[in-house]
This record gives sequence, structure tokens and C-alpha cells, in this order.
Amino acid sequence: MAGLRIVDWLRLSLVVSLICLLLVLGGCSFNNDVGREGKTLRVANEPAFPPFEFKGEGGKSQGFSIDLMNAIAQAAKFKVEWQSIPFDGIIPGLQAQTVDAAISSITITEEREKTVSFSHPYFKAGLAIAIRNNNKDITTFESLKNKKIAVEIGTTGSKKAKEIPGAQIRTFDSAPVALQELVNGNVDAVINDAPATLYAINTGNLKGIKVITKLLTEEYYGIATPKNSPNLKLINDGLDKVLQNGTYAQIYQKWFKGQPPALPLKLPFQNDTRATNSGILGSIGVILRYFPILLQGALVTLQLTIFSVVLGLIGGSLIGIIRLSHITPVRWLARAYVDFFRGTPLIVQIFMIYFGLPAIAQELGFPLNFNRLAAAVVALSLNSAAYIAEIVRAGIQSIEVGQSEAAQSLGLSSTETMRYVIFPQAIRRMLPPLGNEFISLLKDTSLVAIIGFEELFRQGQLIVAENYRAFEIYASVALVYLCLTLLSSQVFSRLETWMNPVKRS
Repeated sequence: MAGLRIVDWLRLSLVVSLICLLLVLGGCSFNNDVGREGKTLRVANEPAFPPFEFKGEGGKSQGFSIDLMNAIAQAAKFKVEWQSIPFDGIIPGLQAQTVDAAISSITITEEREKTVSFSHPYFKAGLAIAIRNNNKDITTFESLKNKKIAVEIGTTGSKKAKEIPGAQIRTFDSAPVALQELVNGNVDAVINDAPATLYAINTGNLKGIKVITKLLTEEYYGIATPKNSPNLKLINDGLDKVLQNGTYAQIYQKWFKGQPPALPLKLPFQNDTRATNSGILGSIGVILRYFPILLQGALVTLQLTIFSVVLGLIGGSLIGIIRLSHITPVRWLARAYVDFFRGTPLIVQIFMIYFGLPAIAQELGFPLNFNRLAAAVVALSLNSAAYIAEIVRAGIQSIEVGQSEAAQSLGLSSTETMRYVIFPQAIRRMLPPLGNEFISLLKDTSLVAIIGFEELFRQGQLIVAENYRAFEIYASVALVYLCLTLLSSQVFSRLETWMNPVKRS
């Protein structure tokens, strides 16, 4: 009986196991079908390119590209998860497959086609030249020779600008910032996509600029995906349906008040399966090729850091001493300065100084233009002075009160006491935090890239925008920064030892 029970139990367990297995397999099949119907694609865009992509009321993304992608998703039965990424980071993001697709007015080019795969063209555009209304010299592309040109990094406009002999090209992270540079009078022209520039002039707050009517190029936008992505067919199917059922024409009419032009099914070089050079040897070759350019950027970074630290040290020392003043209004004024520059982001301060002050000055009726180096040094120096002021204040207060009393008993004045007794001792205690401030400022110089200043980090961005080898280039940038910070740390350690009589002996 016991043996039969064991056999029956084994048979029952086997039957139950088979039933469970069939249910699991059936459930997997069912779930897969649901997954296909409810597939979600992570779609990248940069919401700073109206009327294609921008933030509307309530911070919600809107624009022609947004509406089109939502319509494609509805037609192809998939969902969209939007991810906001800077334009120069979109293609590296597709290469790393952190996103599944990108619709951000990306022009289909032969070079990009080797790195990512594009959908069928969805918009016909072209580059245009924007100038100030009072500019009578620039009438054609050829007249841009030896002029100052603003472009958005990583765009076909930035590539076109390189063809201009003697042009001084300034790259910015977004088209609105480049156009603001033109409004402020810091550049002679902007090369940008015509629809976006016209929209900014007609509906934005950009006054005093116009577009030269003749387009420089004929371009087509496409939805980018990782190379040979399986999602490309799904997107193309949805795009074809939207084009055929009239939805595309409705969206085009909504944003451009006209009928859309005819679009080709694909461009001659599309569906190129060639890939860029990869592998360890290819990576090493890329690093060696561009390393000299990064070293040039490193020299600019050091120059910027040294200027800012010296000026910040002078200003910070004065403010730190004022913080110890017995005059209450003066002391509170120094406190307000420190709180403001320590309590607001450095990147906002850079924008305020370089873009904000000239804009306000022009509204008040007098011109004010900042050289990029001057603006960067001023912003970094003012920010650094706030931190150095607190270091100086704390260093002075760390000296025992008895030192001052002894100096006064010897007949020294307050100024002499500070100069000969307090400060020489305090400076030794300040050196470690001052070294930390120098290293922090060295790394913070990367933020001036937002105003087109070509220091180390910006040089890396420009290289990536050209060859799309993000990992190799940014790893090299990090290595150069690491070398600079280690070298700076050693210099301050040696200086600290030299200024300490006990350690020096």
C-alpha cells in the first residue's frame, strides 16, 4: 500500500507539473502577445528647438516632432517614453542603446548613417543664415568670410560653418542660446535650420534679427535608431501610415500653416550597413589622434583656473576680512555676497553674466559686450571669492586671541598685528582648503563650455560631435582632468610642507 501510494503520488506530481508547465508556456505566449501590442520605446529629444520640440505651458513637451511621434506610435501600436537629452548626446545615447529612438530634428547625413540607422525622411528643411537687421554686409554665404558665426554643437549648421574661410566659429548647446548670442551682438551671424529660426523670430522675444531668404542646403530629418535596430521597421510602418492617412498633413498644417512638401522614401546613402571602426585598436587610434587637441584644451583650462584663482584669492581675502569687521552694515553686505554666490549654481551665474547683463544693458539703451574669456574669468572669480572668503575668515578666527593680545602689548597696530602675526599663521591653516578650492575650480571650468569657450571639456564635446566616439573621448578627457588634479594636489602638498617650519626642518 505504501508503495502504491508513493507511485500514485509521483504520477500525480508529474501530471500537476505538466499542467503547470503548459500554463506557464501559455502565459508566456499570451504575455508576449500583450507585450507586442503594448511595446514601449524610449525616445530621446532635446526640447529646445521650437517649433519642433520645446517645453510648453506646465512644462509639457510639445511641437511638430512630438505630435508626429505620438501619431506614429498610435498607428504602429506602441507607446512612447520620452527622454530629454542634449543634442550632442543623442547619437552617443543611441550607440550605447540607452534609448531606442530619437526624434529631434536630426538631419540624415551619410556620416551619421554609418553610426545609426534612420527612418524614412519625415521633414524637408534647410540651413539659413540669421543676421541683425542693421547688418548690410552679409547677403550671401560667401560674405561670411572672416566673420564671427554662432552654431549649435553637433549640427549640420556647425559642419557647414567650417567651410567658411577665416570664420570664428562659436558653438553652443542649443539654437536659442546661439540666437541670443546674435541678439547681444557678440557674433555676426547664426547658421541654423530655417524653420526653427523663423519660428523663433516670429513668435519669440528675439528682436532685431532677420533671415537671409536663400537656403544654404536642402536637408531631410529622420527618426534615428541604434544601428540595425529591430524597432526601425515598426517606426517606418507607423510613419508610412501617418503619411498615407492624412495625419501628417494635419500636423504640418497645425505648426507651419501650409501644405507639406513631397518626401522621398529614402535618401541614396540610407540603409548603409557599414559601421565605424571599433575594437581596442580602433579606440587607441582614436585617442592618439585627438589627444593633442585635448592637451590644447587642458592648457586653456589651466590658464582659466589660474586667472580665476588669483583674482578670487584677492577678492576673497578682502571679503573674508570684511566679514570680521565690527561695522554691522559692511559685515552684512559681505555676508550677502557670500550667501548669494554660494547659494546659486555656477552655471546660472555664467549665464547671468554672459547673456543676462548684455541683454539688460541693451534694453536700457547702452551696448555691453563680454569677451568670452573675460566673462568666464569674472564668473569663476566671483564664485571662487565667495568660498575663499569663508576659508580666510575661518583661518583668521582659528588663531588664538592671545596672539592678538600679545601683539598689542608690544605696541603693534591692528594692521601690523594682522600682517605680521595673524595672517602668516592663518595662511598655513588655509592651504589645505585652498588646495581643495583650486581643484574644485579646475573641474568647474568645464561649465564655461555653455558659452562656447573651448576649454578641455568643450574640446571633447566638439570631437564627439564629429566622430561620435563618446566613450574613448570622454575617457581621455577624464584622464587629463585626473592628471591635472593630481599634479595640483602634489603642488599644494609641497607648498604646505615648505610653509611649515617643523616639517621643513
